[in-house]
Amino acid sequence: QAQLVESGGGSVQAGGSLRLSCAASGYIYSNNCMGWFRQAPGKEREGVATIYTGGGGAYYADSVKGRFTISQDNAKNTVYLQMTSLKPEDTAIYYCAACADGCFCYRREPSDFGYWGQGTQVTVSS
Repeated sequence: QAQLVESGGGSVQAGGSLRLSCAASGYIYSNNCMGWFRQAPGKEREGVATIYTGGGGAYYADSVKGRFTISQDNAKNTVYLQMTSLKPEDTAIYYCAACADGCFCYRREPSDFGYWGQGTQVTVSS
């Protein structure tokens, strides 16, 4: 059964940092597009960052470029999101996701992703 387990959310003051982790079942991790998405109250889910675990580029939303970094650990089937210089507008539920069938990783389009984690809350106070 496909599984994505997130951890690392929490509350932090503006300017602070957090690191999110997403441990994936092996068969959905390998050579696949995985990413982090977020959804704030009253807003649509948006793609924050994606990465192709088979090797290749990472793709970021303009709003997080230079502040967030997506990375991977193939030995642990885990994808990370390092978030720095956090702002109150980064407050949201963050979800890890993996492509189920033929994603264009650069699009960061939620509808392309078939596997989702349970989400983890990130709250940034001013």
